[in-house]
Amino acid sequence: MKRQAIGCAPSRRPDRRSFLGASVLGLAGWSLPDLLRARASAAPGGAAKDTAIIQIWLGGAASPLETYDPKPDAPAEFRGPFGAIATTVPGVRLCETLPRHARLMDRVILLRSVHHTNNDHQHAMHWCLTGHSPLGNAFTRSSHPSTGSVAARVRGMARPGILPYVCIGYPLDDVSSSRMLPHRAAYWGKRYDPLEVLNRRLGNGKEPWLERDFRMRDLDLAVGLTDATLAGRRSLLQRIDRLRRQAAAPGALDGGDRFQQQAFDLLTGQRVREAFDLEREPLSVRQRYGPSRSGQTALLARRLVEAGVCFVTVIDPGVGLSSSGWDLHTKLEWGMKTACPPMDRAVTALIEDLQQRGLDRRVLVVVWGEFGRTPRINKDAGRDHWSGVQSVLLAGGGFRMGQVVGSSTRNGEVPRDRPLGPEDVVATLYHHLGIPPCLSFPDPVGRPVPVLDTGEVIRELL
Repeated sequence: MKRQAIGCAPSRRPDRRSFLGASVLGLAGWSLPDLLRARASAAPGGAAKDTAIIQIWLGGAASPLETYDPKPDAPAEFRGPFGAIATTVPGVRLCETLPRHARLMDRVILLRSVHHTNNDHQHAMHWCLTGHSPLGNAFTRSSHPSTGSVAARVRGMARPGILPYVCIGYPLDDVSSSRMLPHRAAYWGKRYDPLEVLNRRLGNGKEPWLERDFRMRDLDLAVGLTDATLAGRRSLLQRIDRLRRQAAAPGALDGGDRFQQQAFDLLTGQRVREAFDLEREPLSVRQRYGPSRSGQTALLARRLVEAGVCFVTVIDPGVGLSSSGWDLHTKLEWGMKTACPPMDRAVTALIEDLQQRGLDRRVLVVVWGEFGRTPRINKDAGRDHWSGVQSVLLAGGGFRMGQVVGSSTRNGEVPRDRPLGPEDVVATLYHHLGIPPCLSFPDPVGRPVPVLDTGEVIRELL
């Protein structure tokens, strides 16, 4: 198939008198109206499709043997400390750490034969989050934009006042690390980065969802989720309120354009505030997702796709609020007993909630991490990095649920049949979003680079 080259939007510096200038937003020299204008000019026509993705990212990499691919018949040093339980699909078993998943197996798909060849966290993250093996050192730069950034560029804003790509969950003290790079837009620039909603590390023993300390990094605007703990940013909110009152005056936006109006709507309109305000949900719904970061960020993701966000990534905290919370080289049994219950509750509540709201065909949920874990338990009662095989869960998207695609060998070392790569998973995500993988965009020296070099839609899902 012939590659279609699409040019980048021309760069433009904001006018100092712009209604919402860079002095307020600080978007690396771009005002929000410029960001919206650039996205609109870069998006190819006819790409819009009313679909969305929620990606639950198990950063650090959860063990398949202790989640989606248990090996009850393997020797003790391989099968680990947990047993396997029956599910609603005959013959399919899950680890006993995920009892709620087991009751929903007929509503999900398991891919048990995904694999690649890199055991390093950063490089493996790049592979899974972009569909490309990284070129060069992934700790200092990403060589390709993330799947979410591609969605932001191609799909653009589905509704006025709603940005297309949001990433939830990295702790405040992790955002400057390399861990966030594979989630961003690489050389495409900040205009296609996600809106980053960050969490504060806990440690005070309180229920995390009661503290509600979220922060939108790029806009530095606490919308809906703030309380007295965020009083230091009240001055910014007061400035926004003044802008709202000024804009209500006749002719306030005369001389501007629709992108300035969209920027104003984004910052001051009810749509954003309502989407980010978890307290608008009935308490029974919040409790259903669970009093945890896993639960409340999954609920926030559902609210965001309902509001029109195209791609939402949620970083699940695992054993702690960190970027590698599932990286259990030691204390595997304790770690899975800690991390799995809130994830089990959050993911299944999300799947059920989307179905009950009639969103399960429009929204595709994908749960995965950067690789699997070593089949043999190590000397420290943990599992190390293992790219030989990993499991991925999919739900919704109008795909055929209640099936397992591919399998791993008896002890979980490598794929036994139907081997798949991260690029096949990414191709399937693009299929759901209506994004042709053959689309190409210029790299920094002007050479066309396709959004995906290899990979095919997983045919069993269709």
